[in-house]
Amino acid sequence: MSVSHPTPTPQAAASALTGALAGAPTPNLWRRMACWLYEGMLMFGVVFIAGYLFGTLSQTRNAMDNRHALQAFLFVVFGIYFTWFWAKGQTLAQKTWHIRVVGTAGQPISQTRALLRYVLSWLWFLPPLAAAALFSLSGGESAVIVLGWVAIWALLSRFHPTQQFWHDALAGTRLVHYEIPKK
Repeated sequence: MSVSHPTPTPQAAASALTGALAGAPTPNLWRRMACWLYEGMLMFGVVFIAGYLFGTLSQTRNAMDNRHALQAFLFVVFGIYFTWFWAKGQTLAQKTWHIRVVGTAGQPISQTRALLRYVLSWLWFLPPLAAAALFSLSGGESAVIVLGWVAIWALLSRFHPTQQFWHDALAGTRLVHYEIPKK
């Protein structure tokens, strides 16, 4: 005689996940930065496809033609990519590194909150890029400024009470360690 177990409703499953993630630990800085670098490598594919699509649709013949329009297009494509996956909980890189984006109470985030997180995540790059443009820095100097700012921005997470990145704190999100339980 077999005993049947009722399958949980989607609401019950979401509630159980939220409860499990509410107290989940913050991944350490090295793991988050490794995930960030892996995400950057994956974005090469996204940039390649989006750039090819843009070039084809705009009939761009020279890489410097429509440069600002291409940058705006890529900003939108990145926004769609990250907003979509963060609203689902994880990007591919975050799945690999067992990191999940959740709200401050451990709940899944909405697309609006994911979009806010995306816009605020540009704090990793906008200040040094603005400084490079303002002072007309060379490519090498700009790279040093950008890499230095990224290191400083990452280390500033040490001053947050739960070690979160500051764009997460401003967006009302947090990164947590999450592994799918094995059955």
